Amino acid sequence: MSIAPIVKSVLVKPPPARAFELFISHMGRWWPSARTPGKSPAADVVIEPRKGGRWFELDADGNETQWGEVLACEPPDRLLLGWRLDMNFRYDPNFLTEVEITFAIAGDGGTTVRLEHRHLERFGVDAERMYGLISRGWPERLAEYHAYAEAVA
Repeated sequence: MSIAPIVKSVLVKPPPARAFELFISHMGRWWPSARTPGKSPAADVVIEPRKGGRWFELDADGNETQWGEVLACEPPDRLLLGWRLDMNFRYDPNFLTEVEITFAIAGDGGTTVRLEHRHLERFGVDAERMYGLISRGWPERLAEYHAYAEAVA
């Protein structure tokens, strides 16, 4: 069974280098703290900006909840994340889908940020259900990123 990737995009005012920085280094500021897999609301979401870097959240007590890792980090053009959250949004080191985010200059000097979440068929019998959940979640997260990027541009 093959599931089409989820592809969403948003246009932001900052140029690609700044848009990339806001996405990767400020994720904890725009990602809603209650919309994370941790047991407590997230105080921060961290992406270590290098291949092999971790992707995780920190709660107010400093507890970490892993989300995945950085598969490729090519500032200011591309970020490839390994999403290791299973169908229950729990970290599973043996499970992997990919989230690729690209940052391309737009005609007005801003940036088109394109997100593709792929390999959703790896969710197996839950693939269609997860597709529905994730396809609703990414537009909300990109809208929050957009609002943050516009506010700090």
